[in-house]
Amino acid sequence: MWKVRDDEPSYAFLKEPTGPEVNYYEAPIDLIARTGGALPAGREMFINEEPGVGNNPNRNKQHAFHFTADNCIGCHACEAACSEKNDNPAHISFRSVGYVEGGTYPDFKRMNISMACNHCDDPVCLKGCPTRAYTKHVEYGAVLQDPETCFGCGYCTWVCPYNAPQLDPIKGQVSKCNMCVDRLEVNLKPACVSACLGNALNFGVVDDLPENREQGKTSIPGFPDPEITHPNIRFQQIKNMPDEVTRPDGMEVKYHKGDDGQYRPVVDQKKGVEKKWSLGKLSSRENPLVIFTLVSQTSLGAFLLSFLGAQLGIESIIALRESVMYIPLMAVTVGLAGLGMVMSATHLGKPWRFYRGFNNLRHSPVCREGLGMLLYMVFAGLHLLAMLPENRVFTALLGEWGSFPVVAATTGYLALIAGAVGLYYMYRCYRIPARPFWNHWQTGSAFLGTALTLGGAVLGVIGVPTLMLIGGDGLAILKLSLVSIVIGSALEGVGLWRHGLAMNKANNEGSVSHYIQCTLFGKSYMLRNLLTLANLLLAVALLSSAELGVETLVASALLCGSIITTALIGRCLFYVLVVPTTMPGAFFWKNKDFEEHARDIGLANMPQVGVVAHTH
Repeated sequence: MWKVRDDEPSYAFLKEPTGPEVNYYEAPIDLIARTGGALPAGREMFINEEPGVGNNPNRNKQHAFHFTADNCIGCHACEAACSEKNDNPAHISFRSVGYVEGGTYPDFKRMNISMACNHCDDPVCLKGCPTRAYTKHVEYGAVLQDPETCFGCGYCTWVCPYNAPQLDPIKGQVSKCNMCVDRLEVNLKPACVSACLGNALNFGVVDDLPENREQGKTSIPGFPDPEITHPNIRFQQIKNMPDEVTRPDGMEVKYHKGDDGQYRPVVDQKKGVEKKWSLGKLSSRENPLVIFTLVSQTSLGAFLLSFLGAQLGIESIIALRESVMYIPLMAVTVGLAGLGMVMSATHLGKPWRFYRGFNNLRHSPVCREGLGMLLYMVFAGLHLLAMLPENRVFTALLGEWGSFPVVAATTGYLALIAGAVGLYYMYRCYRIPARPFWNHWQTGSAFLGTALTLGGAVLGVIGVPTLMLIGGDGLAILKLSLVSIVIGSALEGVGLWRHGLAMNKANNEGSVSHYIQCTLFGKSYMLRNLLTLANLLLAVALLSSAELGVETLVASALLCGSIITTALIGRCLFYVLVVPTTMPGAFFWKNKDFEEHARDIGLANMPQVGVVAHTH
């Protein structure tokens, strides 16, 4: 238990609540009642591995922070107190102070915002985490996270709208604000609240207003939509701000006041409209996921065309299946799926703990994606083994013992089902309200389109030479591959068109991503779009070929190269462009531009700067 000092000041103690029994979102504040008595009162929390129950009489009520923006002077004492108590390194801060500003001299105003974890009623971090490192407790309503259970995938940092979970690239794990539950157990407010100099931060039972406070609003300029998670933080802001406020942290976002008085994010074109290539910036920490998604979708597409084509009686596919090259084709699909799983693991901060990725199948799309792709790889591998005696060579050697058509067909269909589940949850992983650029159906069309285009290319690369060598109809399998490429390219093209229109009209961070796409990556974006159109037109033109001549083969080879280039550029853009709904940063702290500058000039080599050099 936390040791209370003999001279502890009175302002550090929690006050007895006098507020309502339900919160702003009409949910019971008493968490035992909210859970229907499923969890008992008086449970030990084993804080710091110590047993015992605190003497806080409101232990089972939802608690919350209250922030009075008018009082915050931006001293960062709350940050310092939090980091000191939790022994955080310089590059990790559970609480951070940013600001927005606007107006013109002399009527120029700034509003500071202190933000940590909001211990939400609907914690998306808990639902997203594949390892079940998060727990929503009926004690204080705290959302606690176990860094030792975490394997560092960072998905919670994607889904949280407030940038509360902090991924430590050195330790390879996430940690975050723990509400100072050890202090709450002895009736003390969290360390950040006790350290606040301006009486801006306060803490207590949710919706029970602190002394001398008039408002308990759920939003403030720069704060993401509270409907995403129902955060347990309330605000007071009486002083008026200009109709438009900007961020100092380099993010191309500003906030415009609507007719309803609410501030909403819009594009801030402070970096101009010049179109650039920025090819070097296409690389990111998510490079393993670029490879994982591309090779997994390629594997699924190739398996779908080759297996289902044979089941549907397409003669060219049946000829390929009966040739010696069907087994290598299946080996390629299994190998690509295996490569994808390996790349997915290398993306983790602690790759050796990959097995924990299936702990939260009830909620996490990451778990379901991983299980679907793993089962697809297993069933595709079993299909490969079952097809070994189906090959003419093995049938001739083994006679009637060499026929396993039922096993091969069953495992093939199971692989298709598992692959479809994996692809669907791969798509669901990116339908994140906190990342509006991804939260669009175009993500699904891109994934399916990639599976058809790259899968069709793999089928053509292996199938056409094989049938030409054995005297089969190579043109027929080429045209099947081209049909797949045409459908996939058209699907991707339509998705890109609709996505661009939607993001251009959106009043959220998605429109900011689209602005960056059209400026910083403008030429790369245009190249990807032109290549998508060229791939479609070339594939349609090749479909009209009457014979499999040298020109057709050369054009097909160029098409394959173009498809791979298009896929790589598109998927890299997908990851580097997304702008999350994070809180505003400051001029140095939580400023991506400053972090990039610090890495460029070597400041990141000084630990006290709080910027970590890229190592992953």
